[in-house]
Amino acid sequence: MSASHSRSQTRRILGVDTGGTFTDFVYYQQSCLTIHKVLSTPHAPEQAILQGITEMGLNNNLDGLSIVHGSTVATNAVLEKKGVKTLYISNKGLADVLTIGRQARKELYNLTPEPVLPPVPRELCFEVSSRVDAQGNILQLLDHSELEALKAFIEQNQHDAVAINLLFSFLNNEDECRIEDYLKLHFPDLFISRSSDVLPEYKEYERGIATWLNAWVGPLVQGYLQRLETRTKPAVLTVMQSSGGTIAASGAAEHAVRMLLSGPAGGLAGAKFITETVSAFSDDKSDGKQNTRLLTFDMGGTSTDVTLIEGELQLTNEGHIGDYPVAVSMVDMHTIGAGGGSIARVDDGGILQVGPESAGASPGPACYGKGGTQATVTDANLVLGRLSSADFLGGSMSLDMDASKKMIGGLAEQLGWNEKDALQQTALGILQVANEHMSRALRVMSIQRGVDPKNLTLVPFGGAGALHVCALAENLQMTQALVPVYAGVLSAFGMVVAPRSRELSHTINRVPDHSQEAEIHEQLHKLEQKGREELIAEGIAVEQINVQASVDLRYLGQSYTLNIVWQNLEQALADFHKLHQKRYGHQHQQSVELVNVRIKTSATPIPVQLPELEPSLTAPEAIAQRSVYGVKQPVPVFQRETLLAGQQINGPALIVEQVSTTWLAPYWHCMVDKVGNLKLNRE
Repeated sequence: MSASHSRSQTRRILGVDTGGTFTDFVYYQQSCLTIHKVLSTPHAPEQAILQGITEMGLNNNLDGLSIVHGSTVATNAVLEKKGVKTLYISNKGLADVLTIGRQARKELYNLTPEPVLPPVPRELCFEVSSRVDAQGNILQLLDHSELEALKAFIEQNQHDAVAINLLFSFLNNEDECRIEDYLKLHFPDLFISRSSDVLPEYKEYERGIATWLNAWVGPLVQGYLQRLETRTKPAVLTVMQSSGGTIAASGAAEHAVRMLLSGPAGGLAGAKFITETVSAFSDDKSDGKQNTRLLTFDMGGTSTDVTLIEGELQLTNEGHIGDYPVAVSMVDMHTIGAGGGSIARVDDGGILQVGPESAGASPGPACYGKGGTQATVTDANLVLGRLSSADFLGGSMSLDMDASKKMIGGLAEQLGWNEKDALQQTALGILQVANEHMSRALRVMSIQRGVDPKNLTLVPFGGAGALHVCALAENLQMTQALVPVYAGVLSAFGMVVAPRSRELSHTINRVPDHSQEAEIHEQLHKLEQKGREELIAEGIAVEQINVQASVDLRYLGQSYTLNIVWQNLEQALADFHKLHQKRYGHQHQQSVELVNVRIKTSATPIPVQLPELEPSLTAPEAIAQRSVYGVKQPVPVFQRETLLAGQQINGPALIVEQVSTTWLAPYWHCMVDKVGNLKLNRE
C-alpha cells in the first residue's frame, strides 16, 4: 500500500514540533484533535518525542500512523556552530570564497570589529584544476590524478562530510558529479553535498554556503532522524521543510539546509489554514478577505518569529541563519531572541534588559522549579497574575510563585526601587521591554515594507503569544486580532495540514525574447519532472500532485530579483513591471533579465475538518476570579475548552486552556467563532 493511500485511509497524523522549551504534539484522527506538551530534551530531542508519544498512548498503536516532525537539530547545530568536520572542494584559487563572502560589515562604523572565524578553515579546503566558463563550456577537465590526491587527503584527515562547489556548476556539473561518484565508490559512508544538487543557481558564495551548510549539519540530521525513525517504526516519518512543505525522513538528511526553519514554517502553515477556515465561515466576504492579510508572531520559550501573510505564504531566497546567508527557499520571517524564557537582567548602566539569552527548557524560568536562578518573561507574567500555577499546562505542571518573586525582587533591588509595589513594577517593566522588542520586529515586517499594520489582523501563536497580543496590537495601533484554536501548539498543528512538496530552481541568466519562450518552458518542464518523480517516490499518487511555476526577473543591471508566477513570457513581463512599480514606486524602460526558473510541486493535503462548536447566545460563566496587577477589580477567568460559538467576553479577562493563556486587556472584546477561534477587537 502506498504511503499516500495509507494516510488517506487511516487519517491518523501526529504533528510534532520541537521547540527550545517545549515539544508540542497534535494528533488528528477522523476529525478529532488531541493536543499535548512535554518539556524538550535539547541534548537528545527524540527523547521528548518518545515521551510524548507514550504519554498520549500511541506507543503501542504506531502502525498506520504518519508522524510529521518539525526539527530544530539543523538549526541548533548552525547557531551553536557545532557541525561536523567538513571538507570544502573548490576550483584552484577559489578556496577562500566562503571566507571573503560579500565583504559586508555588520557594524559599519566600528573601527575595531571582533574577528570573525572563516566558515571553513584553510586546512579543510581542497582545490582541483577544473574549469567551466560562463556559458557552461569545459575549459579544463578534472584530471584523475587529482581524484587520487583527494582520496589520500580524506584518508589522512578523516573528514565526516564533503561539500563540492565548483564554478558554474549550475550550467555544467560534469566534474562535480565525477567527484561525487568517485568519493561514493571509495567512501560509501561519507556524507556528500554537491552544489549543483543543493542549489543550482548563480552567486557562487551563496551557493557555496548552502552546500557547505548542508554537508556541515547533514550527518547530525541524518543520525537523529535515523534514531527517531527506528524507534517510531512502523509509523511513517516525514519532516517539515523551511518552505512550508514536508519531505520523507529518508530524503530529509540529504537536504538538511532546507530544514533550518522547520518549526516556524509549521506555525505559518497552521496560521494560514486556520484563517482560511475563518474566511470560509465568514458571512461577510470583505471580512473574509481582510482576514487573509495577517501579521503573525510565534512566541515560544526562546524566540519570537514574525511574518506577514498576504494570501499565500511568502517565501524568500535571501534568508539568514546566524551569520550565514541561506539562499534556498524558506518562509520570509524576522526572528528575535524574545520568548517566555527570555532572561531579564540589569546591565552595567543600571538599565533593565530582556533577552536575547534564554533559560531554555533546562533549567527554564525560575518558576519551573528546576533550578533556574534568573528572572524571565514567564516569571513576570506569573507575578502579575496573568499566569496561574493551577492552570498551567492544564494543571499538569505547577509553577513556583515564591521563586519568581525572589528572582524579580532581586532585580528590583538592583534597580533601586523601594516602592510598595516595586516587585510588580519590575515585572511590568520586564513585559514592557519584551513587548517593545517584539513590536520592533512586527514593524520590520509591516511598516518597513510599506504595509500599514492598522489594516492587518494580528495573529499570535506559540505558548506565550496570546499573553502579549493585546499589548502588541496597541503598540502598532491595530484594532483586531485572532487567537487561533490550538494557538499554543499551532506549529505542531501546521505539521498535520502541510502538504508534501518540493521547491526546485535553476539559473538561466538571459534577456529573453519570444523566440526563447519554448526553451524556458523546457527548463521548467525538466524541473517539474524531477519534482513529480521525487513525490511519486514517496508514494504520492500522480493525480494528487499540483505544480506551480515561477521566474525571478530583474531589470538588466540590477542585483536583486522579483519572483513572478509564470504563465507565458508576455504576462510575466507585464506582471514584473506592475510589481516593481508597487514595490519600489517606479518602472524602468531597459530590458528585463530572467535569472532563475522555479517549480513547486506539492501533494494535495489531507482535508482536515475542524470540529464545530455548539452555538450559544448566553454569556459564558467564569470558572474563577483572579487578582491581576493594574486592574482594580478581580478579573474573571474563563476555560476556553468550554466556550461556545457566538459567546462574547469583555476585557479585562483571562482565557485559560491546556497549552496557553490569553490575556484580554481592558477595552478589548472577544467573540468565539464556529470552530473556537477568538476574534479580538478593541474599542
